[in-house]
Amino acid sequence: MADLVYPPVIGLVRATFAALGLRFTVSGEEHVPRTGGAVMAINHTGYLDFTFAGLPARKHRRLVRFMAKDVTFKHPVSGPLMRGMHHIPVNREAGAAAYDAAVQALRAGEIVGVFPETTMSPSFELLPFKQGAARMAQQAGVPILPTVIWGSQRVLTYGRRRPVSLKTIPLSVDVGAPVVVAPDEETRTGGGCPPGWVAAPPPPRRGWPWSGPRRAAAGLPATPLPVDQGLEHQSRPSRWSSVP
Repeated sequence: MADLVYPPVIGLVRATFAALGLRFTVSGEEHVPRTGGAVMAINHTGYLDFTFAGLPARKHRRLVRFMAKDVTFKHPVSGPLMRGMHHIPVNREAGAAAYDAAVQALRAGEIVGVFPETTMSPSFELLPFKQGAARMAQQAGVPILPTVIWGSQRVLTYGRRRPVSLKTIPLSVDVGAPVVVAPDEETRTGGGCPPGWVAAPPPPRRGWPWSGPRRAAAGLPATPLPVDQGLEHQSRPSRWSSVP
């Protein structure tokens, strides 16, 4: 697959990041496969998450094909760019075609970026995951790369359409160890993170509401509670990792 559009777009975006004062801490790059397909499952707290999530893949010269709303592909400016970068359009009312296209891309050896929450989390904490990411990984026979972005809510998110007033804006992107979904394993729609992934509570941060979970202002517990006790008690992951 020829990539004539993606590399120059990355160069332009990186220059824009530098001009905005964005400073990245990227970890877990060793978990990104050098070859072969993978589902990059990403949390979602800001409008620009898809531009940040691909950073860990750059070390191995991999490009991430993101699943994105089809309206983005119809825009006169973003449309040609999205198609040129071979991202995957998603029609939420008829998602089967996007799912099939994603599985085909995975089998062809691509990394496909997915936001399992399917929408931005206004609380900056994990919403219940849909099962599509796990299902497509299972069907294509590829691993899931649990990926956490933190700090994008400081740039553009619900209620904030311009970056916070800081000289530099810290962001982190962390890829956890690959999670393999066995062919006979049941996938399900459910709580804040899938079975086998751990959501670690964040350390206290200054500058709420843009630097920490919104529950911090309401005096809600900082320690993790079972996901069935409600969204307000779910902890934002600073790292997702596989467990035995």
